[in-house]
Amino acid sequence: MIHEEITVQDTITAERFVLRPCRKSDAGLIAMYAADERVARGTRGIPHPLPPGTIEAMIDRAGQPDRTEDIWVIDGSAQGHLEALGLISLERMDRQQSEIFYWIAPAFWNTGLASEAVRALIAANPHKSERVFAEVFQDNPGSARVLTNCGFDYLGDAEAFSVARNATVSTWTYTLKVK
Repeated sequence: MIHEEITVQDTITAERFVLRPCRKSDAGLIAMYAADERVARGTRGIPHPLPPGTIEAMIDRAGQPDRTEDIWVIDGSAQGHLEALGLISLERMDRQQSEIFYWIAPAFWNTGLASEAVRALIAANPHKSERVFAEVFQDNPGSARVLTNCGFDYLGDAEAFSVARNATVSTWTYTLKVK
């Protein structure tokens, strides 16, 4: 699979925050959230316990021109909130498709931030995708509600490996045709 080289990642404005590219100064706050076992267990790739340097390496990869995944910090500082509330990303797939991933710091769960971030990213459609996919672990119905609230349709069941759980976990897969 061949991907275009991407060098610029736009900032996307939502009502309560902006989605902006990662910067080195985000490492401490993001690491604090990612070290929370509840956050790590909800993702495929965050290990628990969180090894030193993990977030710094992720931020470095996010800035590489040959990346296939764009990562945005959900930054609420302009609205009086914290500079980082969570992360959201799009990974390029073939045939003008992308996969979306997101997590919100536990202090901000059930506030609608995840739904707002997903809607803002889909509306901006920075990858010019025709279709976006997502998956959530079946023991995380809140993340499934985020997707259905944002117009995603259930596609089927699957499995994905979770580093934090050191196990393969049942997932629900969703898709959205982008307008």
